[in-house]
Amino acid sequence: MAITTGTLYIISAPSGAGKTSLVKALVDSEAQIRVSVSHTTRAMRPGEEEGVNYHFVAREQFHTMIDNSDLLEHAEVFGNLYGTSQAWVEQTLADGFDLILEIDWQGAQQVRHLMPQSKSIFILPPTQEALRHRLTNRGQDSGEIIEQRMREAVSEMSHYVEYDYLLINDDFAHALSDLKAVFRANQLLQKSQQQRHRGLLSELLA
Repeated sequence: MAITTGTLYIISAPSGAGKTSLVKALVDSEAQIRVSVSHTTRAMRPGEEEGVNYHFVAREQFHTMIDNSDLLEHAEVFGNLYGTSQAWVEQTLADGFDLILEIDWQGAQQVRHLMPQSKSIFILPPTQEALRHRLTNRGQDSGEIIEQRMREAVSEMSHYVEYDYLLINDDFAHALSDLKAVFRANQLLQKSQQQRHRGLLSELLA
């Protein structure tokens, strides 16, 4: 059997742009795609599962992983540490799976530096008004928090120029179709097809 390596995808978006829903729908429909499960020092929330939502670790253990260069990327967000296991990423790709990292632009910069062969996708809302509407409809945050998230979103969206692909999530079905197209197009690249169909190509050219 030919050895096939997967592709690493970085997907970023401001809060409220619909990234999580799009990624879930993509993964549910494509057996060869996995989503990275990050390590974090924050406490587990009701309904979350170890190894499904996050790998929950003590702060001391997280710092040991940093010191041992075990993390592909890491960042501190609201006082909690988040990071991605480099060994797990490399093994998943070696097993032939495409792998998605849902990280912010700062983490994306770290990953692109270490793994320049990765592909990156930025998801934008259709308008600021639509983004504000989505954040408000969650019913989770006060008006002050929503305004803070909007300011952070504008700052984060300015980094879209650093990404390979740009998707606008206006209509969910259309955005999902665009996201699938990115993955399918990369699967059809000559290098990927050569790995996947090495036996067939040898037979055709014999």
